[in-house]
Amino acid sequence: MDQPNPLIVALDVNHSARALELVDLLKSQAGMFKVGMELFYSSGGRVVQEIKDRGCGVFLDLKLHDIPNTVAGAARALTGLGPDIINVHAAGGPEMMRAAAGAVREEAEKKGLKKPLIIAVTVLTSIDKGIFNDQLGIVGEIDFFVGKWSRLARDCGLDGVVSSPREVSMIRENCGPGFVIVTPGVRPDWSAAGDQKRFTTPARAVAAGADFIVVGRPVTASPDPLAAARRINLEVSDSSGDH
Repeated sequence: MDQPNPLIVALDVNHSARALELVDLLKSQAGMFKVGMELFYSSGGRVVQEIKDRGCGVFLDLKLHDIPNTVAGAARALTGLGPDIINVHAAGGPEMMRAAAGAVREEAEKKGLKKPLIIAVTVLTSIDKGIFNDQLGIVGEIDFFVGKWSRLARDCGLDGVVSSPREVSMIRENCGPGFVIVTPGVRPDWSAAGDQKRFTTPARAVAAGADFIVVGRPVTASPDPLAAARRINLEVSDSSGDH
């Protein structure tokens, strides 16, 4: 593949020692590692630096969602940890997203750091149309809102979005080639869907235009995580060669 390795392995564990074991095992196969709420809240910001010290990229997946001033302050603090990607919720609105983007840019410049990408979560991959319409009471198609929030994130100065693989092609068409798309909800054919409802395979997600695919349990809960990661990369590479 000409592009960087798109595989982001989700370190959805509750202890830094286990997370770092996985990093050491999988760093030859992963383009980046995701530090989410469970690991960050149990281990703190030090785990980000420990992963970076191993020469690996970090997607800090904390989904900031609050009033603009609070999110801006949090974004500054997280930027100082040196992650490669951080995210906010698009549903927080344009003022919040602009505040976060500005805070990240200013903090990176102030500290002489490479600016992390800042991206917006659209609709969680655990939500399907029934939940979206009937339980959350939002009338309309998920695709419409994902497209609308993606364009809003772009217009607010964000670098990209997190979305389900099913919306990748639409986002790419609407937001252009330079807009970063990170897709969770990625499950190989040989793994269980788990709690994901809007999902597809790694190869199909990349073929549709995703820049990064986030895979957790199919790798980390596998009896052989390294073999599982290699299998995903091979499937993606073979698929890319066919397109």
